[in-house]
Amino acid sequence: MASPEPPSPRPWLLVALVLAGVILIAVAFSLDGWSRAQILAAQGPGWKKTSEAALHGAISRYGDWPWLMLFGAAGWLLAWRLRRRDWQRILITAMVASTIAGILANSLRLTTGRTRPRESPKIEQGWYGPYHDGKITIGNSKFNSFPSGHTATAVGFAGVILLARPRVGLLALLGALAIAWSRMALGAHHLSDVVVASLLAFVTAALCWRAARRHGDRLEAWVINRIRRR
Repeated sequence: MASPEPPSPRPWLLVALVLAGVILIAVAFSLDGWSRAQILAAQGPGWKKTSEAALHGAISRYGDWPWLMLFGAAGWLLAWRLRRRDWQRILITAMVASTIAGILANSLRLTTGRTRPRESPKIEQGWYGPYHDGKITIGNSKFNSFPSGHTATAVGFAGVILLARPRVGLLALLGALAIAWSRMALGAHHLSDVVVASLLAFVTAALCWRAARRHGDRLEAWVINRIRRR
């Protein structure tokens, strides 16, 4: 049975959401310096050698895209074993949304040239673009802060689950927020880096889930027919 057609969002709601997003981004940029100062004050000297720092490092490491794909694939296999087609579709869509959001975020951060917070005071904070001081900044981690790739992939994944199954999605979103916070705590990203990445990823998740509800059955039938022909 085909999924019900998702209702089209009302124009006034879209305008309100865009306006709210713009305001949120502006506030995040204005709080970049303050939020970093608060994090450093709370951590204190020698924080990098603490168990808390190790925990944030683990969250950041296991919250990256390869592990999200592994978790998603494991969940899909479980759903397949339990014959839960609804969760199979949700998890496949979540993996696709996570991947697309990650590609968008990483494409941007390779060219914006924004310095990571932890590079201060060795490098003056700023936006240096893809080329600075006679050197290409693309691929140089020190200049790849904006936006956060980890946050984009995590929120993209969690966003689909939140839209499809809100109660379970809230837990997934908490995990994504923990990943975003770990990136800030480690000095890898500014507040605005994770806010912009989150908004970008959630829009991606919403579009992917809408497409899955609208075209999922037809795409699934096409894939099955291709497999049978081979």
